[in-house]
Amino acid sequence: MEVHDEFIPEDEFATVLERVPQVCVEIVLERDGRVLLAHRTKAPANGEWFWPGSRLFKGEELADAARRVAREELGVDVTVAERVGVYGHFWETSSIDGVDSRHTVNVVYHVRQTDPDDPIELDEQHDDYRFVTGDEDGLHEYVERYLADVELGGD
Repeated sequence: MEVHDEFIPEDEFATVLERVPQVCVEIVLERDGRVLLAHRTKAPANGEWFWPGSRLFKGEELADAARRVAREELGVDVTVAERVGVYGHFWETSSIDGVDSRHTVNVVYHVRQTDPDDPIELDEQHDDYRFVTGDEDGLHEYVERYLADVELGGD
């Protein structure tokens, strides 16, 4: 099947988001036993330290979407270590005018940089990043949930 990544007009996208969950793919990028969190500048997780992620395109394989997210949002190539799990997120905000909430179904992948020396280059959705162990206070509840399920340090 051909991948459809074309822009959806905002009014049509709003109609879809009002009626059905959005399927997303997120990545937990590990480096030296720590994982990357990026500071979000857009809803629904605006101002949060969160995982890079994006909607799944029609016709796109899940693992391919994980590699695309790493390239587009972090500027790096990755290898997929494992699928961590599938989660449901409920947000009382949205980046789309006229949509007051958002429900996402998130397929989460544990990934590692192909070349750990390549610099992280953030896209416009993020303004900073940091690596965490998971022991830090104040992590978002969804971040904590993923960290509880991912096995860090394996090859």
